[in-house]
Amino acid sequence: MNNAPFQSREAMAANARVARIFASQQAAFMADPSPSADERIARLKALKRQLSRYQDVLADAMSSDFGQRAHAESKMLDLLGSMMELNHAISHVRRWMKPSRRSTELLFLSNSVKVMYQPKGVVGVITPWNFPIYLALGPAIAALAAGNRVMIKMPEATPATNAVFRTMLAEVFAEDLVAVVGEELVDPNVFTSQPFDHIVFTGSPAVGKIVMRTAADNLTPVTLELGGKSPALVTRNYPVADAAKRITHGKSTNAGQVCVSPDYALVPRERVDEFIDSARRTCKAFYKGKTDGNPDFTGIVDERQFQRITRLLNDAHAKGAHIESCGPAPSGKSRAMPLQIITKVTPDMLVMKEELFGPLLPVVPYETMDQAIGFINERERPLALYCFSHDSAERDDLLRRTHSGGVAINDWGWQVVNHDAPFGGIGNSGMGNYHGEEGFRELSHGKTVFKRHRFFPIDLFYPPYGSLTQRMALKFFLGEPDPALGDGPRAEGLQLA
Repeated sequence: MNNAPFQSREAMAANARVARIFASQQAAFMADPSPSADERIARLKALKRQLSRYQDVLADAMSSDFGQRAHAESKMLDLLGSMMELNHAISHVRRWMKPSRRSTELLFLSNSVKVMYQPKGVVGVITPWNFPIYLALGPAIAALAAGNRVMIKMPEATPATNAVFRTMLAEVFAEDLVAVVGEELVDPNVFTSQPFDHIVFTGSPAVGKIVMRTAADNLTPVTLELGGKSPALVTRNYPVADAAKRITHGKSTNAGQVCVSPDYALVPRERVDEFIDSARRTCKAFYKGKTDGNPDFTGIVDERQFQRITRLLNDAHAKGAHIESCGPAPSGKSRAMPLQIITKVTPDMLVMKEELFGPLLPVVPYETMDQAIGFINERERPLALYCFSHDSAERDDLLRRTHSGGVAINDWGWQVVNHDAPFGGIGNSGMGNYHGEEGFRELSHGKTVFKRHRFFPIDLFYPPYGSLTQRMALKFFLGEPDPALGDGPRAEGLQLA
């Protein structure tokens, strides 16, 4: 039986649903453009209750989508982070909403200036598959705190999670406030081409460029969280075993499928062997030497990603790299790949060019700190940088001389889940921020409001020009012109004596 016509009708129906939901949210926003603090807090609290109620169902769904994912890992990384962000927004949104008093210029003394923060309207959120709940709810929480309406595009790789998430939200939110679309949307450009008031995208730089180009047709502002090759620099004054433990945790958590996972390790040349031995022992302690069928271990999300990672490994091996697996290879249809430590890497290997987004750890030896910092700076600016050092001067030097979206010192990743601080990239790793007050500001419009005092004599600066007041004000603020520059064009009547 040929299902092509049915599939086409299904795709057309999904596209129409996106347009219909967007129109309904736009109309609802126009009818209620500035929800109160109480309304926003009530919405956030409703979301918090649902997240608590659905925690086990969501963990089941994520494990199903990944083929294997520990419930504890899903709850700690997807749900706990979301709950902490909700708590933070609920506690602070009332203060964030207050207009910000600003100082007038001296020329306008006695008048007033303030900045009021208005909702932008309808915000589109595009979610990746690696943390489908946390990376959907993070931007959505910021959007709701800012008083917006939200459409969330879930990834096609997580259909079970999408279904639960859609049900969870539909129980407490009408579609004209919060709506979810997912894998049924065949062409993602249908989503990004809607004239949103802001789009938050999390994913790869390649797709981020497509989102940005599509959004440009509507002059829609974008926040892009794009990842990259985040380095972990181990210095000579830091215990190698401890650094290896924390980097290994970063590469094995969610099977390394984390946008801020350490991508490669820079290790003093004379300590590389010690680092590798410590990483190997850490893996054994974590997973008892078993990943395939281990309930504590997360699998690669799908066959396409598994084949991508295998391709990177094969390329490195063909070009002379040494690869050490920290466990037996997956058997049968399992995609539970153990950590692969890669040494003797060269710049032409794909593992040193592409973001790995999996359980691969290239180890790059270095001689001096200058050499290590140079290695980092020769590459695209990463979303995260990890420094393992007990020397404050050394840390400060690294922070001053490198650029990254965020930094963790003596650990990995935890800068992201402290929600009073912004999360965002720089350069190739993204633009814009969300989380905390910065997320509220990102998804609000800061509107400047100037109020003239009733008796302020602004008329003194109206035409005709050349009055004493005008000449004195210009001379006070601009000073004297440089006579050596000659007689340039002047506005008639404004020559200063």
